[in-house]
Amino acid sequence: MTTFAPDSLALNRKLPLWYQVSQSLRASILGRSPEAPLRLPTEDSLAAHYGVSVLTMRQALKELETEGLISRHRRRGTFIEPSGPGGRRNGGVAPVRLLGSVDAIVAQQSGMSTELLEHGPTAVPSELSEYFPDLAEVAGFRRLRSDEETGEPTNHACNYVRPEVAAAIDPADLLRWPMTKVLRDAVGVRISRITDTVEARLADPETARLLQVPLLSPILHYTGVTYDEDGRTVDVARIHYRGDRFSFTVTMEA
Repeated sequence: MTTFAPDSLALNRKLPLWYQVSQSLRASILGRSPEAPLRLPTEDSLAAHYGVSVLTMRQALKELETEGLISRHRRRGTFIEPSGPGGRRNGGVAPVRLLGSVDAIVAQQSGMSTELLEHGPTAVPSELSEYFPDLAEVAGFRRLRSDEETGEPTNHACNYVRPEVAAAIDPADLLRWPMTKVLRDAVGVRISRITDTVEARLADPETARLLQVPLLSPILHYTGVTYDEDGRTVDVARIHYRGDRFSFTVTMEA
């Protein structure tokens, strides 16, 4: 039987291996094409694919099983749950746990239906000028993500990308993958770090309209700044999440 083929992963030895593997596999599953197989490879095959022990692989799979993203059956194997993460059973809340992995960012933004509202050159917003001190203009990408099952809007994303990097982006890729994955895997940007800021805000008229929430209702405002290996800002993402659909948890490892 044909099995699902997950993406590759470059491991960071400073972070828990099981966590990196679980986030990478989660992103692969959520970003898979509809016709992709639902059956996962065996534990041994997955462990070899990621370059980790079978014990580490089992811990990563247990994390995804607890979330409701996969189901495991003795003698039959491990299968992707087509209904999506189990967070939907908890009032539609999608918890996000971040330990500093780029794959965690990719997983956070994956698994939703995406509409590309517009893209093209735009002036650098004044509040972002510190990130692009050498530029007067960047490429802007606006997207609306929705729940694949209900069609309900979940978040509105605006990305501001360096023009020379944006020139290599295929807009069609943004309908399948988060910007972080497109930059890293499709364009080939060597990402050194991403700085995240999450704060509570009130929905302005445009955000309220797009997310279908009452004006001035609480939303989560996420700002993610992506840097390449030369320390340049490659992308600044500003994402408005519906406050009733997301929660963020940051775990600090001792």
